[in-house]
Amino acid sequence: QALDKTIFEPVAKGYRYIPSPIRGGTSNALTNLSNLITVPNNLLQGDIKTAGINTVRFVVNTTVGILGFFDPAEKMGFPNKGKEDYGQTLGVWGAGSGCYFVLPILGPTTVRDFTGTVANLWGDPWYNMTTASDPMIADGMFEDSDYWISRGTSSVDFRAKNIESFDSLEKNSIDLYASIKSLYLQNRNKKISNSDTIVETQDESDWEEIDTN
Repeated sequence: QALDKTIFEPVAKGYRYIPSPIRGGTSNALTNLSNLITVPNNLLQGDIKTAGINTVRFVVNTTVGILGFFDPAEKMGFPNKGKEDYGQTLGVWGAGSGCYFVLPILGPTTVRDFTGTVANLWGDPWYNMTTASDPMIADGMFEDSDYWISRGTSSVDFRAKNIESFDSLEKNSIDLYASIKSLYLQNRNKKISNSDTIVETQDESDWEEIDTN
């Protein structure tokens, strides 16, 4: 929270001064890049149809959409189906979430999602391309910093989109930790089940704090 107040939130507010079309294009490009993780997880979850849609989206948006800055695939009938990661795949395979905890800087996670985060890193083609020591793989086009710049930009983009939401949560929650825990677990359960309905969290008592607000 201290880092957020001193660094992330001010940077996110400054990011909002960038013209909307540029911010929108940046967000599109980052979403397009995330397909490198999403498509393998679609396949691992047995969702072949969505894997095909996301593959077409990546190819079309990377080429016609100028590295994903634009989203022509949406207009061609290939909608964004959402991101998938290895933590979600472990959940689909039946792995329990394990205990909930908060990582420094990175924020909320569970044992399952943290395991997925490690797999996301090593199984990410973008990460491997930027850190590859073999010139035949990266062809000298990328550097290590390219990966971390993209991840940092993604975090700033997310924070900028949710400034009001975070402020409201912090202001109105009697127990901020319990509120974030409940929202995080519910969100992850919804993503694993690909559901738009409310899914019970591990601990229903968390909602007692929220319901009183």
